[in-house]
Amino acid sequence: MPTITRAVLVVALALMAVRSPAATPIRLMLLDGESGGPWHKWQLTTPVLKKALEETGLFQEDVVTAPAVTGELTSFTPAFGDYRAVVMNYDAPDERWPADLKAAFEKYITAGGGLVVVHAADNAFSGWPAFNEMIGVGAWRGRTEKAGPLWYVKDGKVVPDQTPGPAGSHGARIPFAVTVRDATHPITRGLPSAWMHQGDELYALLRGPGKNMTVLATAYSAADNAGSGHDEPTMMALSHGKGRIFHTTLGHDVNGMSCVGFVTTLQRGAEWAATGKVTQKVPATFPSAQTVSYRADLAAMDPKFVKGLNPLDAAK
Repeated sequence: MPTITRAVLVVALALMAVRSPAATPIRLMLLDGESGGPWHKWQLTTPVLKKALEETGLFQEDVVTAPAVTGELTSFTPAFGDYRAVVMNYDAPDERWPADLKAAFEKYITAGGGLVVVHAADNAFSGWPAFNEMIGVGAWRGRTEKAGPLWYVKDGKVVPDQTPGPAGSHGARIPFAVTVRDATHPITRGLPSAWMHQGDELYALLRGPGKNMTVLATAYSAADNAGSGHDEPTMMALSHGKGRIFHTTLGHDVNGMSCVGFVTTLQRGAEWAATGKVTQKVPATFPSAQTVSYRADLAAMDPKFVKGLNPLDAAK
């Protein structure tokens, strides 16, 4: 991976071209409602995800907010079957979902429902075996070697590492290079082989079963930024039963989500999870190996940006 000494910020002032809505929109459930702490503000990021998906003209998105109180979840019965895919902007501990809700979700995915796992959603449900198979790898919430090996790319190959220890780490939110590892997959086909991502959390030390998992892209977790020294998975495609899952570790906050690279891969990942194919073109504003490209309209959805902060400064 080339060393990036300076990231050039390209402001994508022009919005993406308005597209005609699909004749039969793909219905998506955008699931939010809990973050497990003050670190992931779904109240700010869900509108960004909704706007990014909606602008494709392909999707109809319904936001479904799960109660944050365990007792109230006994009457939480989302109609998973009404949707082609669930976009998960949600993180909760194992005990939050009752057994029948977990069973309904498992049935939906194994029967062919799609799933898009965004950033901290892979922190959720550390002791739920089926969910851990769906996401391939996860972090935090007490995950250790019992959850599975560490997974990263070494010498061009995805390898498991049985080293014991906790799961999950990241350094400061600075721009970093993303390297495509599978250019043949519909989600990544046509993307640059490497591109600079907006300042974001680079998740490292991810653990899990890694079952039916294809690592689509990685990012190098540098030791000088509290990193692992490995090429860590940032985007993955998985299968669980008949279900398709797109897992992205990118998108910590509005700043990270405003990257054109994040938006494009989210849109393409959602279409693939829901339909098994990708019809969308890569936008001309997609970042390169030397430049960061961000959506000013999305960045402005963060109050910090509205106050006049540079998006990179807003991440601090």
